[in-house]
Amino acid sequence: MPAQPLSGNAMPRFGGLASMMRLPVASSPAGLDAAFIGVPLDIGTSNRAGARFGPRQIRAESSLIRPYNMATGAAPFDALEVADLGDVPINTYSLDKSVALITDFYRPVLAAGCIPLTLGGDHTIALPILRAVAERHGPVALIHVDAHADINDEMFGERIAHGTPFRRAVEEGLLQGSKVWQIGLRGSGYAADDFDWPRQQGFTVVPAHEVWWQSLTPLMARVREAIGNTPCYLSFDIDGIDPSYAGGTGTPEIGGLNVPQALEIIRGCQGLNLVGCDLVEVSPPYDPSGNTALLGANLLYEMLCVLPGVPRR
Repeated sequence: MPAQPLSGNAMPRFGGLASMMRLPVASSPAGLDAAFIGVPLDIGTSNRAGARFGPRQIRAESSLIRPYNMATGAAPFDALEVADLGDVPINTYSLDKSVALITDFYRPVLAAGCIPLTLGGDHTIALPILRAVAERHGPVALIHVDAHADINDEMFGERIAHGTPFRRAVEEGLLQGSKVWQIGLRGSGYAADDFDWPRQQGFTVVPAHEVWWQSLTPLMARVREAIGNTPCYLSFDIDGIDPSYAGGTGTPEIGGLNVPQALEIIRGCQGLNLVGCDLVEVSPPYDPSGNTALLGANLLYEMLCVLPGVPRR
């Protein structure tokens, strides 16, 4: 029987080690099917900082999550060996060095056949993770949930920041452009190119206002048909969700997706060949209630529930 999260009946949920879902903490990916990994980095942010504290707070809020998904019937711990691999020891004084450290950390995880589920951290971290993923799987499909396209050419003259990862990923050949879906984009911009450039790369852009008040189940059926069995990475910025639900983030934008839509997106990934996922931009200093981190923890659990090999009762 694979390792199980520590039950709230065995230890109060406010006690015990603060690992993700109170899972065992591992020092090696050997023998793991999936692992939670924290990347406590926010030196790529352009507005409100604090996402460096995201992994710790997400883990704390995850103590409320139980192993069986009542809505979908997914029972990930019946079949998958899952642990918390701790945090990447980033260099808090150097973004360039941190990016290299992240890629180096993920290489052996992927080589071991372990699917990484990442607790961010700002969205800069998607680029070094995708570098490691593409080394293992080749150019991948991408489902990107966000208020922002994150395809800036540069920010303050810098080519690596939380608003540039997917332009760099295109330039480096890490993505299959025709199998990239960006969902929830919105807000103001500097020019139409903010959303037009992704379309020119073959991305399918789904602005938030086009799906207001709608179920996203039909959209995800289209996504699955388009992506097929191609290795796919899911990158979920918490600011894709409206700030009325998830205000604890660095760059909030009004008019976003709601929580049921977020669940529909992730649950709609069931059947895809997911090779990695992340949940980024939770900023605890702007999240005094803990609700944003709680949402992030639950979305990461939902990602675990749609990985290949997870049984449904």
